[in-house]
Amino acid sequence: MKSWCKNLLAAGLSLAMLSACSSSDVEEEPVSELTEIQATVFPEVSWSASVGSGVGDYYSRLAPAVNYGKIFAADRYGQVIAFDQTTGERVWTKDFSEEFRDNVLAKNKGARIAAGVTAARDKVFIGGESGLLAALNAEDGQVLWYVVAGGELLSAPTVADDVVVVSTSSGSLEAFNVDTGAKLWVYEMQLPNLTLRGTGSAAYEAGGFFIGTADGKVAVVIKNNGQAAWEQAIYNPTGGNEFTRMADVDMTPLILGDNLYAVSYNGNLVSMELRTGRVVWTRKYSSFNELASAGLSLFLVDDHSRIYSVDKRNGLELWSNSELANRTLTSPAVYQDYLVVGDFEGYLHFIDRSTGTIVGRVQVDSSGLYSQPLVVDDKIYVQGRSGKLAVVTLP
Repeated sequence: MKSWCKNLLAAGLSLAMLSACSSSDVEEEPVSELTEIQATVFPEVSWSASVGSGVGDYYSRLAPAVNYGKIFAADRYGQVIAFDQTTGERVWTKDFSEEFRDNVLAKNKGARIAAGVTAARDKVFIGGESGLLAALNAEDGQVLWYVVAGGELLSAPTVADDVVVVSTSSGSLEAFNVDTGAKLWVYEMQLPNLTLRGTGSAAYEAGGFFIGTADGKVAVVIKNNGQAAWEQAIYNPTGGNEFTRMADVDMTPLILGDNLYAVSYNGNLVSMELRTGRVVWTRKYSSFNELASAGLSLFLVDDHSRIYSVDKRNGLELWSNSELANRTLTSPAVYQDYLVVGDFEGYLHFIDRSTGTIVGRVQVDSSGLYSQPLVVDDKIYVQGRSGKLAVVTLP
């Protein structure tokens, strides 16, 4: 199996790609084994709880959210749970497999929650492969409204004032009223013949939703009317077949001041002017992961799980680390002086963000970590494939 096929599969490609990747005499790149490190920090799991049955081996970006003094989390099969942020005690539980047993979810073969969790406007928003988008009361978990969008929901909803938007697998950005669920507008994006299985969430700034597209672009859609203010390619697909022309921007554009940063699969890492979309600089990287930033550095995990620090002013590489190559790393997150990433064996790795040296690790869930760690109030929140929700801290 070709190495690029392995990484595409890790991203959750459709079955159509499996047969295309199966016939090759090129050896698969090996998964890096963990080696002994000179640890200088010693992270520990300070709290954990179970959230239903987790996500199993399915593609998912489900991640916890922290707001209103609570930790919110969900599993694929319909469990949504709120825990007290201070005590860790369970506050409420909602089971969507029971809530909608006889209607929308029955028609769509179950909850299959894959999008969320987003906590905003005193509500908790989740979405699923069935197209379900639901808003729950953050205080008690009661369902306030639900709708079925025009395609699978695979990334977290984005809330801006009175609007919540979701990116669908059918290539649309759909907007709904936060309080009622009434559909406001739909922005259609071009969908190539072959794409990665996944979508990026939109970022919101200055009245516009910034969204990556499956054909290698970033677009800004005006909140009030759903019209595009600008659309800019960050990579123009080339190559002799559909595989080499894949250029998905499957991440949330990172907005820092007057600039926006985005990366595409098979393509480029770019800096763009927020107001106009003009490309300031571009560098060759391939990724479907979120970016992180601290100081003058951007942090990137590429499609082979190699980690990079890049100067956000000019795109020059500051350091790289390939010690965790092909370990299906999560998107990176900044925590204190460190960069943290999870891997397929459930380890959370701490990397000195000035040097790229691995300085600590802890195993959280042997079933694997798959979503970007969440850092809130000097704590790291992670969710494992088995459904284990954990808080990791440095003593």
